[in-house]
Amino acid sequence: MNILHFLTPKSEVAYLYDDFSLRQALEKMEYHQYSAIPIITREGRYVGVITEGDLLWHVKNQDFMNLRMAEEEPLSEVHRRTNAQAVGVGTSIEDLVVSAMNQNFVPVVDDRDMFIGIVKRKEIIRYCYELAFPGKTVDEGQLWPVINRKRQPVRERE
Repeated sequence: MNILHFLTPKSEVAYLYDDFSLRQALEKMEYHQYSAIPIITREGRYVGVITEGDLLWHVKNQDFMNLRMAEEEPLSEVHRRTNAQAVGVGTSIEDLVVSAMNQNFVPVVDDRDMFIGIVKRKEIIRYCYELAFPGKTVDEGQLWPVINRKRQPVRERE
């Protein structure tokens, strides 16, 4: 098996172009409700990942008072604190898993360094679950009830 088994293709991934304004980045991230999103060039080369935190710290440090100012600020001026390295299509599953431990998704590039999509950590975990529990599958709808299940109160010692 190779990492393409887990790939969400570029056509199904939200991303930002490196020439976007700060406002465009904020609006796209809000629309998709993402906390991190890939950045690519207009030619399709992977640049990096920007997070909500990166944008928040930039807005704070630049003392933006309105979105009109954010329209003039290029995304390239925002300092990115995370260095989400892309992996190539020939990357081993082991190296993919190590990369996914540190980020919610792993960007994937082809042999020309062109962005082709992402591997979501959730898909790797789902695959491992199905290996660990043969015959069982986890659907998207099943994830939230498990996550949101109320914990039973801890009984006090008598």
